[in-house]
Amino acid sequence: MELKNKIAVVTGVSKGIGLELVKKLLEEGAKVYGLGRNNSLQHPNFFFIQTDVRNIGEVNAAFDQILKENNHQVHVLVNNAGLGYFGYLEDMPVEQWHEMFDTNVNGIFYCTRRVLESMKKQGLGHIVNISSIAGLEAYPQVAAYSSTKFAVKGLSEALYKEVRDFGVKVTCVYPGSVKTDFFRNSPSIQPHDYMLMPEDLAQVILQALQTPNNFHQVNLEIRPLQPKGPIKK
Repeated sequence: MELKNKIAVVTGVSKGIGLELVKKLLEEGAKVYGLGRNNSLQHPNFFFIQTDVRNIGEVNAAFDQILKENNHQVHVLVNNAGLGYFGYLEDMPVEQWHEMFDTNVNGIFYCTRRVLESMKKQGLGHIVNISSIAGLEAYPQVAAYSSTKFAVKGLSEALYKEVRDFGVKVTCVYPGSVKTDFFRNSPSIQPHDYMLMPEDLAQVILQALQTPNNFHQVNLEIRPLQPKGPIKK
């Protein structure tokens, strides 16, 4: 897709992968709406809407605004917002379980359902869902988080088969460990330079978005070459 003048929506833009991807989309001339809790970026083509993706009311209000301002057009949606808590399943607080599912799974559903009509009508669109290597392989003390990311995998694989005949792409991305603050809830794992860099992962996502209209990357599995630490992803 040629991204110049296209309408893109990215969730989880406060930092990390989402922020780096927004920068790259802006460099390509896209008009970008960022959904998140905090904004650290100023650009004439970037429009931040404070949104908690767990809250369907806030998500609907955000997309009402986006669709109204852009003649009911959205060309790109990147469902990047997510979080993880780690520990043995019997020790997992119910509140953390629900928070992960509400963010990692329900948030994708709330956002995606709002762009499908537009994308199908225009015969063009690309939805990118950020899963995890933990959505392909389960790890000890990651059962709850893995459950959410396996759900993202299933949603993505079913959805692409539903919309491919309308010219709409769905790509699921499975990153290994990325050097962000994702591990803030896991004191035993600290970000380090052997992890994937968020700007590099953003570049891969950008390249997937820029592929020809009849070229569809359904799954992207990306791992650090020399993983270190207790969870080797």
